[in-house]
Amino acid sequence: MSPVVRVVVVDDDPLVRTGLGLILGGAPDLELVGEAADGQQGVDVVVRTAPDVVLMDVRMPRMDGLAAHRRLRDLGSRARVLVLTTFDADDLVLTALRQGAAGFLLKDTPPADLVAAVRRVAQGEPMLSPSVTSQLIAAVTAAPAGDPPRARARALLATLTDREREVAEAVGAGMSNAEIARALHLGVATVKTHVGNVLTKLDATNRVQIARWVHEAGDERA
Repeated sequence: MSPVVRVVVVDDDPLVRTGLGLILGGAPDLELVGEAADGQQGVDVVVRTAPDVVLMDVRMPRMDGLAAHRRLRDLGSRARVLVLTTFDADDLVLTALRQGAAGFLLKDTPPADLVAAVRRVAQGEPMLSPSVTSQLIAAVTAAPAGDPPRARARALLATLTDREREVAEAVGAGMSNAEIARALHLGVATVKTHVGNVLTKLDATNRVQIARWVHEAGDERA
């Protein structure tokens, strides 16, 4: 049997917390180990319960989700944060990803997809709602070619080998290791090695940050 994924829900809406609890409770491999009504409480609960995944709302009183995520990172928490929000504004997406969030889902995500997202994030894979992915790509590729973030992204990607660049672009497209292996005719273990090398060279902490660098670099042939 697969190990149980421990989850904490942080949201200021009690109805949302109840709904998420019911969704998580319906999955035998997921366990709700704590919940909180704001970012500060969320930090305390996460530190106390040490979950695998945190479902974190963005807009909350006292401390918002982005600030809570930064605090958890500063405290050395190993929990993977999956940002949940009713908003899909570009600045929220980009800020969350730059902070190292493991994923970004809209609250209207169907229950089955939300459960799948928690499982995927727990396994170290990134998770973005399709609409969020589209907005992310549009936001970062709309920047002028001379924009410093784009220049830095292109400089970082230039340190990759051709194969590592292919793997990075596949990660940027949201592909899993197994999907990348099939697409590039490689073994999954080889893909994992390439992903590890890409993480090191891009100074990234997770696959979502790889995706961010790829999208910020844009198409250099354009």
